[in-house]
Amino acid sequence: MIRPYKPIDKEALLEIFKCNTPKYFDIKEISDFEDYLEHNSDTYLSIELNNTIVGGTGYFVNEDDHSGRITWIFFHPNYAGMGLGKQSVQYCLDILSKDNRVEKYMITTSQFAYQFFEKFGFVITKMEKEYWGPGLDLYEMEMPI
Repeated sequence: MIRPYKPIDKEALLEIFKCNTPKYFDIKEISDFEDYLEHNSDTYLSIELNNTIVGGTGYFVNEDDHSGRITWIFFHPNYAGMGLGKQSVQYCLDILSKDNRVEKYMITTSQFAYQFFEKFGFVITKMEKEYWGPGLDLYEMEMPI
């Protein structure tokens, strides 16, 4: 089940985030994620399976470039390959598609996840080595509406 984030979810999400560090996230990004939850909790979603939080994802509209963005998507490693990522991305795209300010979709990810987003039609528009941290490159991706 994909549902709106609640403050009570924070500890479980932080533990799942740490399970994905340092493979998918740099340890320094934990504070960035906490800041996102503090200031953008209205657009963050918790993903539950059997009443257990197994991941999360967020979305927002960047009015400067008219983009709808999907952000902070991650899952506990035990739940990889179950289709939850696909469901979560589609859920966010459905929400963003209803916002008339959005002219394109964007995502920032790493070399470890960009191929997943290509399946939705995202294409790489920018790459930067070790942007997130050691061994974690930036892949900025875009998909027109």
